Amino acid sequence: MSETFQLLLISTWQTIYMVIISTLIATIFGVPLGVLLLVTDKGQILQNSILNKIVSTIVNIFRSIPFVILLIVLMPFTRLIVGKSIGTTAAIVPLSIAAIPFMGRITETALREVDHGVIEAAQAMGTSPFQIITKVLIPEGLPSIVSGITITAINLVGYSAMAGVIGGGGLGDLAVRYGYQRFMIDIMLYTVAILVAMVQLTQFIGDLIVRRLSRNR
Repeated sequence: MSETFQLLLISTWQTIYMVIISTLIATIFGVPLGVLLLVTDKGQILQNSILNKIVSTIVNIFRSIPFVILLIVLMPFTRLIVGKSIGTTAAIVPLSIAAIPFMGRITETALREVDHGVIEAAQAMGTSPFQIITKVLIPEGLPSIVSGITITAINLVGYSAMAGVIGGGGLGDLAVRYGYQRFMIDIMLYTVAILVAMVQLTQFIGDLIVRRLSRNR
């Protein structure tokens, strides 16, 4: 096995590891965040304008910070969580924090597509807000939420490459250390090709799941 192939194999695995774990964390925290943003908005089932504005402002602040700056700003927090600020595992912390607000907004948008008449009908039947969220909003908006998870995962592929620039490992790190600093153009081209393939595969799988969920509704 050639050295180049080994480097590509290890770096690809590191990127997949970062993207999968970060997407999982972003989904666990981002989907409830999106639900909170929707249900506390004006005219919704748990309207609370003050809470909505506070959460919305925090989400907007994190979404407005460029990812490279967020990586640097979060270094002390990353060190506190995982004991180090560089490396593949350390990169998961800023990747997840960058993706959670994004996932929250996408989930909020997805749930807004749910027919408000269905929600009103559930309310008329005496359904509690928790039941409306779990039995109406999320099931009805699931295909759009999955589509949002796909978009988040694809964004994280790009973010993971940026994380590699400051020691996050993965394909971005390989491209900088070998492709840029050692002028190994073949390594640079291989990493770009692998990243493109990962995006295509992620989109294909996401679209496939969305189509199946839409057919089963």
